[in-house]
Amino acid sequence: MSAVSCRGVGKVFTSGRTRVVALENVSLEVADGEFITLVGASGCGKSTLLRLIAGLDEHTEGEIEAGGVPVQGPGADRAMVFQNYSLYPWLTVKANIKFARQLAVHTHDRTSADVEAASGRAEALLGLMGLAQMAQAYPSQLSGGMQQRVAIARALMTRPRILLMDEPFGALDAQTREVMHDLILHVCRLEGCTVVFVTHDVDEAIYLGERVVLMAPRPGRIDSIHAVLLPRERNPAMKHSAEFLSLRSRVLERIRETSGLITDLELLRKLSQRTTLGQPLQDTSSANAP
Repeated sequence: MSAVSCRGVGKVFTSGRTRVVALENVSLEVADGEFITLVGASGCGKSTLLRLIAGLDEHTEGEIEAGGVPVQGPGADRAMVFQNYSLYPWLTVKANIKFARQLAVHTHDRTSADVEAASGRAEALLGLMGLAQMAQAYPSQLSGGMQQRVAIARALMTRPRILLMDEPFGALDAQTREVMHDLILHVCRLEGCTVVFVTHDVDEAIYLGERVVLMAPRPGRIDSIHAVLLPRERNPAMKHSAEFLSLRSRVLERIRETSGLITDLELLRKLSQRTTLGQPLQDTSSANAP
């Protein structure tokens, strides 16, 4: 049984008479314990698909299942990490991590032993994320990388089967991102959770993912799926390997093709040639006129 199953999924946004097809006929199976990454041009529906799997939005067509159960809203089996951290500024690092255990879905029939176990898990996650010394600090006292570690630890607090990550490292500097890449791979392997990770960064997608799912826009859909033929244990040196560079080139080329960027660049090239030759700009728009 797949951890995540999407079959013929579609999503249409409507506002008055305006109708926008965000996703169309998306089918994807994610194996239990698999780490997949979603890439593609802006507007291809990566984040929309992630929110549908999380149950934060409702799909218009098709079926989505998590662990064989239809997704009809948020659930304790799924946790989401956003780009903007979403920490509570009035809570300490440790209190932020423990917050998920205070939600109604996790407090029903809870015993004192459960409370003690939760406290122990919070301590373990603090250590795993390198935050033990910052347990009593507040979010405003942390760097961006540390805040994201807190957000990830909070998401893992309830032992979710599925971790959904929406460009979680997009706001971090390059060096911090590399540290976070190795950290999330290590943590998710220890936790044994399934990960669906959205990113605009192709290098990040290949380094983290076992498969790279490339989505195309207008309407959002899955264009192609690329297996990452690298050892499961990743290290930064792999980014210079022939396998990595070859896949990077193929994925980037396909993103350009599906986004229409190649066509746009060709038009710019023609425009540049015309202006270099001294022809008026309007010639580019009237060249095909009768």
